[in-house]
Amino acid sequence: PAPHGARAGGCQLPQGRRRDFSHRLLTEGAFACSWQLCGTWVWILVAATSVSLPLQQGWVMYVSITSCLISLLLLLSYIFGFHRNSNNWKVLDSLYHGATAILYMSAAVLQANATIASEFDNKFPLYYYQLNCAASFFAFITTFLYILHAFSIYYQ
Repeated sequence: PAPHGARAGGCQLPQGRRRDFSHRLLTEGAFACSWQLCGTWVWILVAATSVSLPLQQGWVMYVSITSCLISLLLLLSYIFGFHRNSNNWKVLDSLYHGATAILYMSAAVLQANATIASEFDNKFPLYYYQLNCAASFFAFITTFLYILHAFSIYYQ
């Protein structure tokens, strides 16, 4: 029989390290899902409005969709182990999430401006203003989550 924590096929991984990896994967995955979920709500809510300011809300859509897709690719590459516990992975992860936080902040400010503009626009129904308010809220929450992740890498 194989010793405790080892597989019979060869890879020797102590019990504590396996538990640590699964715990880290669970927390990283749950944390990644939070900003992806909030970012997805941003572009769904903006798409549900009439997009009265296409230049501003177009940037919001671009940032939210692009960062959602790239974050998903990074999460999948992390799950499949392409990082191999490299320090370069931590730098890439931190730089990506820091840059995305800056882009999301610009998108959140533009979305808030579009929300203010839609408040006094009588061409559209009131629920477009409410959708814009919700999109602004989720854009700022997503920005905060990206900032948290960018700095949380240094505390691991």
